Amino acid sequence: MNTRIKNTLRLTVLFAVGSLALAGCATGSTADGAAAEGGAEQASQTEADAIDISDAWVKAADEGMSAAFGELPNSSDQDVTVVSATSEASTMLELHETVENEAGEMTMRQIDGGFVIPANGALTLEPGADHIMLMDLTEPLEAGAEVTFTLTFSDDSTFEFTAPVKDYSGANESYEGDADMDADMDMGH
Repeated sequence: MNTRIKNTLRLTVLFAVGSLALAGCATGSTADGAAAEGGAEQASQTEADAIDISDAWVKAADEGMSAAFGELPNSSDQDVTVVSATSEASTMLELHETVENEAGEMTMRQIDGGFVIPANGALTLEPGADHIMLMDLTEPLEAGAEVTFTLTFSDDSTFEFTAPVKDYSGANESYEGDADMDADMDMGH
């Protein structure tokens, strides 16, 4: 074989080997980059990103207090904690649980630490159980109206939802700790 053909063959082989090596590096880089990007996406996902709400509603009330209910599913592999709620419909909102007191009566109280929504599970907010308590309503809540809420989570992320107002006359618990509020709670949340 002449020298020219040998050199051309060598260059072709070197080029082919080099191309394969670069293709292998590029594939590895892309996979590593995708994994890094996926990791960054997971790291940047907030607690609020994992939450949704269904069957949300608010109890109609002329004044005083009301409550909000619904189902909060958590699509993440981690527990999520709701630490507070706000709404223009009320000057003061609390996350409440309903428990039996020493006298055997069902009473409401603010839940310490907030609502924990289990990983890949859900939290049900319902009359006679966990709920969002609206205290000191800013105006009457009439059936057919809508109320917007913002939930804040333990990572400071937020989730906003709107719930329709409905008539409801059940779950007449008292409020633990304040006799004046007990009287207000006969509004039937």
